[in-house]
Amino acid sequence: MTVDPRAALDRLIAALEAHYNAVVARKGEDDPAVDDAYDVLADAFEVYDDALGTVHGEATPFYLAEEDDDEDDDEDWAGEDEDDDEYDADDLADEPTGLGTR
Repeated sequence: MTVDPRAALDRLIAALEAHYNAVVARKGEDDPAVDDAYDVLADAFEVYDDALGTVHGEATPFYLAEEDDDEDDDEDWAGEDEDDDEYDADDLADEPTGLGTR
């Protein structure tokens, strides 16, 4: 069943507002209301993006990153030299932008 892109957009906008309101009213670092609003927002975005693509053949310039179960990513880089973090123009040209394609 194809979802109407306009209805999906309305749901996405409502999810953005609900997420913002949950963040503003946060009751601590691990507030479940913020987590729930995050999940609803991610779902609303996926539905909108799929509907837009199915009905109009168009994509948004955004993507949802896969959740990483490894929460200690900073430890992986603890021994890295700061000079290693610098890119030259060739490195930057090879980097993916993370934006959708048209």
